[in-house]
Amino acid sequence: MSDNDDGGRRNLRMPEDDEVFATVTNMLGANRVRVRCADGVERTARIPGKMQKRVWIREDDVVLVEPWDWQDEKADITWRYEKQDADQLRDEGHI
Repeated sequence: MSDNDDGGRRNLRMPEDDEVFATVTNMLGANRVRVRCADGVERTARIPGKMQKRVWIREDDVVLVEPWDWQDEKADITWRYEKQDADQLRDEGHI
């Protein structure tokens, strides 16, 4: 019997105070992507160096972004969800 008996539900990383869910809409190149955030704002997001070679980000991926304090139209990507995790977030009504 598996450890989690609730139909395969996994505990996912949820946004902290300054993070929002976003969907990648466009790859811009030079470690930049265009994202549509859950708060309705389109932002240019930066893929940080620690994620560049380890995490592959594609269009339509669900990510967590941290909007910049001093420029609201820009953000940093802090986390990328796998497809099944994104589906779980949709099913539970988070995004």
